[in-house]
Amino acid sequence: MVEESPFSYYQGSVIPTKYRDLFEKKAFANLATIMPDGTPQVTPVWVNLDGNDVYINSAKGRLKDKNMRSREKVALSILDPENPYRYLQVRGRVVNVTESDADAHIDRLAKKYLEVDRYPFRQEGEVRVTYRIKPETVVGFGPKK
Repeated sequence: MVEESPFSYYQGSVIPTKYRDLFEKKAFANLATIMPDGTPQVTPVWVNLDGNDVYINSAKGRLKDKNMRSREKVALSILDPENPYRYLQVRGRVVNVTESDADAHIDRLAKKYLEVDRYPFRQEGEVRVTYRIKPETVVGFGPKK
């Protein structure tokens, strides 16, 4: 006899309602980009969701910025900080890179993650950039509710 798993599994291209709360929490995402030699590079990032699109922010010229501008395919995973057995993985493409409103975007993320009104780690001369990621494959795993 096979026991039924206490966990549920989801795969599709849409971020399901039962995992959208991960984007409301102070949950870091681990973003994987592709280096020029084809090897992966992973960085923890702040993240938010708008509709079904994932948004991250970085500074122009950083490694992940260069990678995403050159190679649009990315992946990220986000763990529930309250239950590490619950997570969401998103594989997709960077469909927009913009400096427009990027300073305001990093301030909104700072409010969420640090509970401050203004991003406190700005460097002199830094140019902020916002990236919109369109999910192509979404995998969720976690306890059944």
